[in-house]
Amino acid sequence: QVQLVESGGGLVQPGGSLRLSCAASRTNFSVDNMDWFRQAPGKERELVAAISSDGRTNYAESVKGRFSISRDNAENTVYLQMNSLKPEETAVYYCHAVLKSALGDRFLYWGQGTQVTVSS
Repeated sequence: QVQLVESGGGLVQPGGSLRLSCAASRTNFSVDNMDWFRQAPGKERELVAAISSDGRTNYAESVKGRFSISRDNAENTVYLQMNSLKPEETAVYYCHAVLKSALGDRFLYWGQGTQVTVSS
């Protein structure tokens, strides 16, 4: 059973930083795209940042210049460095990954979510 295990959430003051991690475990598949989404109370889940297996990145306009996504392919791990955090970015942050079998089949997985609270 593939698992995406997230860590790094917590409480931070406005303007502060956090680093989220997400590791894909128990998989012999290759890990294709890895992404971070977030969902604030009463709002839809939204894409924050994405990174392909060859390192190409994509960011939501609202986080460009403040957030940075990276990955360690050897460890099947994706990171999200979040700087200059704002109170409105309080949300549950979810890791998402696309895994590909040797036959080319794709499987989508979600992490359990980690709470990020930006408050003074």
